[in-house]
Amino acid sequence: MAKANTKPSAGTSQIIEFDPDAIRKTELKVAQETDEQIMTRMAEHFQILEEMTKAVRSGDIRAMIVSGPPGVGKSFGVEKVLEVGGLMDTLADRKQRYEVVKGSLSAIGLYAKLHEFSEKGNVLVFDDADNIFYDTTCLNLLKAALDTSQRRFISWNTDSRLLRSEGIPDRFEFKAAVIFISNLKFAHIRSKALKDHLTALESRCHYIDLEIDTTREKLLRIKQVINDTDMLGKYDFPASVQTELVKFIDTNKDKFREISLRTVLKLSDLRKTFPKMWQMMARTTLMKKG
Repeated sequence: MAKANTKPSAGTSQIIEFDPDAIRKTELKVAQETDEQIMTRMAEHFQILEEMTKAVRSGDIRAMIVSGPPGVGKSFGVEKVLEVGGLMDTLADRKQRYEVVKGSLSAIGLYAKLHEFSEKGNVLVFDDADNIFYDTTCLNLLKAALDTSQRRFISWNTDSRLLRSEGIPDRFEFKAAVIFISNLKFAHIRSKALKDHLTALESRCHYIDLEIDTTREKLLRIKQVINDTDMLGKYDFPASVQTELVKFIDTNKDKFREISLRTVLKLSDLRKTFPKMWQMMARTTLMKKG
């Protein structure tokens, strides 16, 4: 039984249990695909992510969950779309209608943030804020915010001096949209309590699993982004150096602490700064010991 430690939070277990059978099933499925099939699938999923984010921004979709491992470009894909609308707000000297909330968030902090962005046309993005999935109070707030009824009301039923001081009512209507960007793959979760909560959220949202689960898929995603975007443009590397970087990651894939686009950028920094000893620097700073 695979386990991962999580930050303790009220009303939930401190341990997430993952289903090894579900993980193995995913690995077997990927093993049957060609590289071309995997890259086509990933390109389609990121195109869907962009179109769905546009629909959230326009108010046609009220909630979306994006699931994928760290450093594959899921946050960039969402923020790129939202920034287009944000630019128009900036030019018109209007308050931004979206906000990206990163990291840990308490239940009362979540309630206040939902109130701040409760009006129609606003979008709240919770990025790498998976702790809210483990807190019963947070989950109940989110269920209310994402309810499928025509009008959605959120209530805070405990007296709070903080809310009073900020002029936040104990009940309000939520008309905005929400996007969750999560590192959790819902289908792999085995912990029953957490799985039940995630299922309740999933039933209220459009769920996009980017399906980048294995090292092979992550390496192909790296190649795809390098080939199709200007990700490494600022380094002014010739094509031969870009190929060299990808080959180095592929050769040492079992040694890196993380296989991601962030790893590519870190490695590129080393290649640019230490052209004669970048590989030695990478082994010291980016790879697992022993």
